Amino acid sequence: MFHVKQRDYPVRLGQVVDLEITGYTSEGQGVARVEGLAVVVAGAIRGETVRAKIEHLGHTAAYGRLLEVLRPSPHRVAPGCPHAGRCGGCAFWHMDYAEELHAKAQRVEDALRRIGGLEVGPVEIVPSPQSTGYRNKAQYPVALVNGKATAGFFRPRTHQVLDVGRCRIQGSAADRAKETVVRWMRACGVSAYDEKTRQGLVRHIYVRTAAVTGQVLVCLVVHGDQIPQENTLVENLLTSVDNLGTVLLSIHKKPGNAVLGDSFRTLYGPGYIEDQLCGLSFRLSPRSFYQVNHDQAQQLYEAAVALAGLTGKETAMDLYCGTGTISLVLARRAARVIGVEIIDQAVADAKENALRNGLTNAEFRCADASQAAAQLAAEGIRPDVIVVDPPRKGLDEAGMDAMVQMAPEKIVYISCDPATLARDLKYLTARGYRLTTARAYDMFPRCAHVETIARLVRADA
Repeated sequence: MFHVKQRDYPVRLGQVVDLEITGYTSEGQGVARVEGLAVVVAGAIRGETVRAKIEHLGHTAAYGRLLEVLRPSPHRVAPGCPHAGRCGGCAFWHMDYAEELHAKAQRVEDALRRIGGLEVGPVEIVPSPQSTGYRNKAQYPVALVNGKATAGFFRPRTHQVLDVGRCRIQGSAADRAKETVVRWMRACGVSAYDEKTRQGLVRHIYVRTAAVTGQVLVCLVVHGDQIPQENTLVENLLTSVDNLGTVLLSIHKKPGNAVLGDSFRTLYGPGYIEDQLCGLSFRLSPRSFYQVNHDQAQQLYEAAVALAGLTGKETAMDLYCGTGTISLVLARRAARVIGVEIIDQAVADAKENALRNGLTNAEFRCADASQAAAQLAAEGIRPDVIVVDPPRKGLDEAGMDAMVQMAPEKIVYISCDPATLARDLKYLTARGYRLTTARAYDMFPRCAHVETIARLVRADA
């Protein structure tokens, strides 16, 4: 990181300062201002006076460690998780839910104005129906800690694994599955993967739980082609995990931070589980995209359909369609739906999901979203509505140009990153669209991420 000379700062390393916290970073850390310089303090809440020690001077901000809360916010609460602050998974255990919602809505509003250059009023945020136990997917990194195989979550800004025991935002089945795998590893002498030496076997424990059916999928990500005593592992999981649906191996021999490998082998069950969302049935494999908060996803998708304004005569396109969840919800209201997804297994699941729900007006293509949009435009397909739900990096210019070329009357954009959403909305509003709706949904209570849905309409519509 580039460092400015010490004399350019109104604070110095090691200095203890009293600060008035006025807002939050995108990661939920408190922010104060000292002679115009942003000072970031993790664990501080808007409206508080805190004492902090300056521990890092970055290019655009200073970073302080919270020493004492001199005047606490009425929103400060005792953390509901004993690992708050030590685990990198959550950011908001020290404040009540109302303040967390405010911070997330403000983050979306600030991004739309500052990055997107858009004039928006106060952004509404829809609370999650549950703020604990809501996650239906867990990815536990595995490491050797104090000579024992251990699984948990990374400490903040490190790859040091912390065993949190019971995670408050996960369902209990995920933790039971994780603990069962760790006991099996220790009993059978199965090694944990080491990122530095690239030695060892088990890299991650991946667990997905279906909210409605209760089925549980357990996938071991391994640096190898097989594991010892496979039957023992399956038997242990069957004993400890209720409604175990399937167990898989994911073969992952490449370096890097990707969780899942490219190939899978089924040890038990059909290789997938089933769940229900918005009255539809879905087949879920490990690589299938599926929102981690089932009940909030249902509210979000119902909002997407409402914003699309379908009457039964339209052609709708769903880019980054995953397992076809949004596509099939749209298909119940549209004449035709075209879903596009780059992951072949997700496309296979989407096609199967359309069949199992008796929806014949939905088709799916395995392709990069940008290339598919350009190809469909070249084929003369002119959708009335395009729905996009891209990964955190957002859309690229080629894909947005293809969307603009197809000239849909409406674009419904679902985003998990307000910054890239704002960037893309700026691009689209400069090419003939205007923003009519922007609403946040708290898909990830206690975590810093926030989901947003936006609707654009063609300016000449």
